[in-house]
Amino acid sequence: MGDAVELEAAGRTVRLSSPDKIFFPERGFTKLDVAQYYLAVGDGILRALRNRPTTLERYPDGMSGESFFQKRAPKNMPDWIPTAHITFPSGRSADEMCPTEVAAVVWAAQFGTLTFHPWPVRRDDVDHPDELRLDLDPQPGTDYADAVRAAHELRAVLHEYGDLRGWPKTSGGRGLHVFVPIERRWTFTQVRRAAIAAGRELERRMPDQVTTAWWKEERGEKIFVDYNQTARDRTIASAYSVRPRPHAPVSAPLRWDEVGDARPRDFDIATMPRRYAELGDVHADMDDHAFSLEALLELADRDEHDHGLGDLPYPPEYPKMPGEPKRVQPSRAKHGDG
Repeated sequence: MGDAVELEAAGRTVRLSSPDKIFFPERGFTKLDVAQYYLAVGDGILRALRNRPTTLERYPDGMSGESFFQKRAPKNMPDWIPTAHITFPSGRSADEMCPTEVAAVVWAAQFGTLTFHPWPVRRDDVDHPDELRLDLDPQPGTDYADAVRAAHELRAVLHEYGDLRGWPKTSGGRGLHVFVPIERRWTFTQVRRAAIAAGRELERRMPDQVTTAWWKEERGEKIFVDYNQTARDRTIASAYSVRPRPHAPVSAPLRWDEVGDARPRDFDIATMPRRYAELGDVHADMDDHAFSLEALLELADRDEHDHGLGDLPYPPEYPKMPGEPKRVQPSRAKHGDG
């Protein structure tokens, strides 16, 4: 696997063992390639992760080996990487790592971390999100082009309800994510409610192309607005994160004028450093903004009071939530199950 190497990351030295270990057999990319990629986009991924409790998606033996999500801070984590104490819906809690420097990202890569999953909170206030994250997930029969159409209409929805501004990025697959920086005034439940309201408005405008249906059997060939990605302990891969697919794609931040022409497969650990060197972090100004969710929450109230549109189901591992509808898939409910 080759001798260990030492990498310099903004003034801190990080040791990388087995640098020649193959992480992406299809492309021949090694552990060292992954670590050097994260150094190349260091300021960008640090902007996305800074002071956020972060779950690590680890592939210690690369794409061909086993993987797992590590929520609790590793016991061997250096003391210069801070943590935050977070509580899960189950009532359990943990200390999660909160990167504050690029060296923390490289250190995680040393242990096989490909994707970083940050919470939408900062470690000084873990109960009030500072981002509204909207996940446009293509269902079977749809693709990136369908997600693009939905994203442009979502941009209009956001503008009309609170003059909100979203920052788009590829998911690393066929989908798109739109992140909106928000004031830290609302709970996870309220932010999720705002996401549902935005999704329902988008669904009204594009009924044949967009759905908020939680049950897969009801979605059809549409773009699913995955509102549950805003629930506590549900996370979305960060900007610049490497995704665990054979061609080593990354979640690529985009400008709105690039969304339609972008090809998600074009962004990988070989091509993104060149783009980053030329353009820098195209989402660098996100932290300069913090928008209000009041208009979306007012829309949610109107949906409920005028149209009887209340809450939607939570993920199956969550405890039953107040106001949540019956959590059973429609086909089973018709047969009296659940």
